[in-house]
Amino acid sequence: MPFNTISVIGLGYIGLPTAAMFASRKKNVIGVDVNQHAVNTINKGQIHIVEPELDMIVHAAVSEGYLKAVTTPEPADAFLIAVPTPFLPNSNSGVPEPDLSYIEAAAKAVAPVLKKGDLVILESTSPVGATEKMANWLKSSRPDLSFPQDSGDSADVNIAHCPERVLPGQVVHELVTNDRVIGGMSARCSEKAVSLYKTFVAGECVITNARTAEMAKLTENSSRDVQIAFANELSIICDKLNIDVWELIQLANRHPRVNILQPGPGVGGHCIAVDPWFIVSKTPEEAKLIHTARNVNDGKPSWVLSKVKLAIVDYLQQNPDKTVNDVTIACYGLAFKPDIDDLRESPALHICKELAKFHGGSVLAVEPNVNMLPEHLAHIELVAFETAALKADIHLLLVDHREFKEETPKQGIVIDTKGIWPQS
Repeated sequence: MPFNTISVIGLGYIGLPTAAMFASRKKNVIGVDVNQHAVNTINKGQIHIVEPELDMIVHAAVSEGYLKAVTTPEPADAFLIAVPTPFLPNSNSGVPEPDLSYIEAAAKAVAPVLKKGDLVILESTSPVGATEKMANWLKSSRPDLSFPQDSGDSADVNIAHCPERVLPGQVVHELVTNDRVIGGMSARCSEKAVSLYKTFVAGECVITNARTAEMAKLTENSSRDVQIAFANELSIICDKLNIDVWELIQLANRHPRVNILQPGPGVGGHCIAVDPWFIVSKTPEEAKLIHTARNVNDGKPSWVLSKVKLAIVDYLQQNPDKTVNDVTIACYGLAFKPDIDDLRESPALHICKELAKFHGGSVLAVEPNVNMLPEHLAHIELVAFETAALKADIHLLLVDHREFKEETPKQGIVIDTKGIWPQS
């Protein structure tokens, strides 16, 4: 059957662009989110997130009547679930455990409006087996329908996993051009999912099973995490040995088969900093390298904070008439990567917050992509670059936003975790 109406559950950084892309192809799209503010904003033809080009697409889709947002699911032919998969608090094992409650809630919300022939796709990045759990939640809620875990190709409802594989800041472009991994719970499920995504996807839709599709996304981001951990560990080693890590990496990368990534203050975002734990939580005894890389990257913010504490000591030695409370520290960048507003799992944000906890003096934040700080950072002053460059005694560069590549503080102690400011 054709997909005349498509529903996207979760209108965040992935769900809203996906809904907008279907709507831009003249499909009727119903976006669902529990956040009333997000729903109201979208229904005005506006967006509640920052993503280049997305505002124009959403405005056009809403104006033309192809996209609307609601808080409760309505009948559709296909349902894409793109809700968060955070961690459960206080894991006894020391390894973060994935929280699938958002997926479960979305499945149970969708279940009452399902009908024979519908397609349900889990897009949320998930631990292996999550799609099967979602299928069982749907089955429990709708015993009158058959599902692929029992009925295979003859099931009333088709289920697949198709992880998003896009870069924040380039989501609109990459949703169209990137290849998609399609993991159906049966051959028919995969076939129907490919048909749906081909509505706008120009890249290849590669078919596999649901478990492999889940693991593919986790593997991609775990690979990146391991590579970044190597660069971050190098930066710590080089600091101890008084070696310029940026020059070292540049020289090593002259080898035709070497491509070392750039170090930073840690790893952030809702992918690379999170997905490896989904593998470790499932196979803790086997995922030793992945676990170690996570620990290296999670430990980097503490190392950066120790560098700041040493810089405070150096400043006070150079200025014996000053006290700790007289020292002003500026943090340049709070987002988890350059040129976006996304603060999720951001090591820069964590570092700034921890600085404000232990430092008695002023802590300034420079983040050109946000207009206000989260409530828990209300005691930190958000300022323009020029203000921080003039007021701060210690300048801590945490994110290589394009604005920071154009200007450099002219005075004070500089700690550059991204290697973009000239070394004195």
